[in-house]
Amino acid sequence: MSQENEHRLRFRDAMANLSAAVNIVTTDGPAGRCGITATAVCSVTDTPPTLLVCINRNSAMNPVFQENQRLCVNVLNHEQELMARHFAGMTDVSMEERFLLEEWQSGPLGQPILRNTLASLEGEIAQIQSIGTHQVYLVQIRQILVNAAGNGLIYFKRNFHPVMHEMTLA
Repeated sequence: MSQENEHRLRFRDAMANLSAAVNIVTTDGPAGRCGITATAVCSVTDTPPTLLVCINRNSAMNPVFQENQRLCVNVLNHEQELMARHFAGMTDVSMEERFLLEEWQSGPLGQPILRNTLASLEGEIAQIQSIGTHQVYLVQIRQILVNAAGNGLIYFKRNFHPVMHEMTLA
């Protein structure tokens, strides 16, 4: 194995130790409707509210996101692991069928919003950078829905795990 390949694999192993929230990033517009499970999502700034979303350059979703110029980051709760698996391509469910499985609604910007998520952040793609194997999208958030109830879903050590919110004793 080459030193470069070994270094890449060690980096991937190290990143498997980095817990990350599980999201389904969706888009709808002239190029069609699609979505993808993503953990490489993070806040950039709150003024203006901006997220960074990374998607593998080989993903067939990139041209759709780029043409539509809008997307929604749906932050999943712990009960939505199966949806995460569907949108990650871990099941045989087609893209069209994925949008029929649970309750979806159209947000103010026309983007698919999954009901019962912890949060849905709808925005416009402000900038796209190509870095290594990924496209990096900077998304200015225009609409935000937050659900006060629910527990988180993270990806850690190459598996999904629930993150339970502390409950107060009555």
